[in-house]
Amino acid sequence: MQSGNCLRIVGVVWSKKTTMKQQRHTVIRELLGKGSIASQDELRKKLAGRGFYVTQATLSRDIHELRLSKGPDGYSIANGNGDDDDSLPEIRDVLHSFGLEVRQAINQLVLITTTGGAQPIAAGIDYEDWPEVVGTIAGDDTVLIICADAEQANKLKVRIEDHIG
Repeated sequence: MQSGNCLRIVGVVWSKKTTMKQQRHTVIRELLGKGSIASQDELRKKLAGRGFYVTQATLSRDIHELRLSKGPDGYSIANGNGDDDDSLPEIRDVLHSFGLEVRQAINQLVLITTTGGAQPIAAGIDYEDWPEVVGTIAGDDTVLIICADAEQANKLKVRIEDHIG
């Protein structure tokens, strides 16, 4: 609902100058300020309850940009001021830490990870914006990476295997 120079979404009034992304990030911080959230799907549902309907890819980017951490209890706001880009792990480090094995099935890659490692890896891959990647889907210990064709998938498989070590 809009009135004047403000936008109201579930009881919160926003300036029209505030972008939807900024509004969503504010709501995510607020939700996590109340406690950790177990999964991306739970976070997506809570956002939908507040009027923000997002895709998994958008939510992965938000998680990466907000530098959320995932522990045994789920997602939480990372400690620190959030201004230090050097604190973000490189995709190479994330794949080395959580990646176990990658398998190719025509134009798709199945990346096996440690338990709980799939979502950080998928978010990292989404953030990298590699040209071979059409999209990712993350479970708990498996990431499905969809590529445009088998050649692109093979090229990406080699890169991921190099990062895994």
